[in-house]
Amino acid sequence: MSRRGWMLFALMSVLWGIPYLLIKVAVESVSVPMVVFTRTTLGALILLPLAVRAGRLGVVRRHWRPLLLFTAVEILGPWALLSDAENRLTSSMTGLLIAAVPIIGVVLARLTGDAERLGPLRWAGLLVGLAGVGVLAGPHLGGGSAWAIGEVMLVAVGYAIAPMIATRRLQDLPSLQMAAFSLAIAALAYTGPAIATWPSAMPGGRVLAALITLGLVCTALAFIVFFELIREVGTSRGMVFTYVNPAVAVAAGVVLLGEPLTGTIIASFVLILGGSVLATARRTPAAAAAPLPDAATPTPLLDAGATTHAPEPAVKPAPER
Repeated sequence: MSRRGWMLFALMSVLWGIPYLLIKVAVESVSVPMVVFTRTTLGALILLPLAVRAGRLGVVRRHWRPLLLFTAVEILGPWALLSDAENRLTSSMTGLLIAAVPIIGVVLARLTGDAERLGPLRWAGLLVGLAGVGVLAGPHLGGGSAWAIGEVMLVAVGYAIAPMIATRRLQDLPSLQMAAFSLAIAALAYTGPAIATWPSAMPGGRVLAALITLGLVCTALAFIVFFELIREVGTSRGMVFTYVNPAVAVAAGVVLLGEPLTGTIIASFVLILGGSVLATARRTPAAAAAPLPDAATPTPLLDAGATTHAPEPAVKPAPER
């Protein structure tokens, strides 16, 4: 993986590693629809003017159907399920379950006939990372209801499907426009439920800070980084950052909440990070030359009328601002 890829990978691991803690703080005082509405609205308010100014709105109109589908499986369903689950699960447990995304993504890719060739080294990395998640999850398996765990697993499925939609059906849509309009759609969808569950009193400063950070940092900034990461390294490698998210969640607990740093946690850090390195390792030259499509290569599921010449990147970079 390139140096830029590693930088995006590390940043994404943090940006989507801390929301579990922030959501846990927010749902203590406000409703689930309010959390999702605030997060998506703040993100849209930042990104939508930039997207409109950058133009390319015709591309957005031509791809409105897959954009709606992407929004549904990446934001509308998952963010509500995630927030609801954290009423009964710890933030670290939620992050641990989300780490199943890379494995689910590989399975779904193979079922749809568009999998990257994964050599023994990368398979070993995925399994080592999963083992690290298991070591970290062990002490928490007794907490949380089966319903909440099921909600988070549905979120993991949605997070695995969304990048496949982006690479197969939205490869012509710039990352800025994709993120901005997805957030705007989600904000409109949750306006009614948020009004119906509006808090009777102003939330405390701690909750407000969590909501603002969720919207501006973990949503507006994170979505741009997310699409750039997928464009740079492909879907399967890019989604491995979800293995690092639990480590980030635990680190946040140790630093911000004074939670103990045990030997089990340290061992899981080594396994998760080591597995991530192996799972994102370059293929050998022979494997790289094999005539199989990379994650960013169009598939038969592309929109009708797609050309057969060399494809553009899965997601184009956001214009300079």
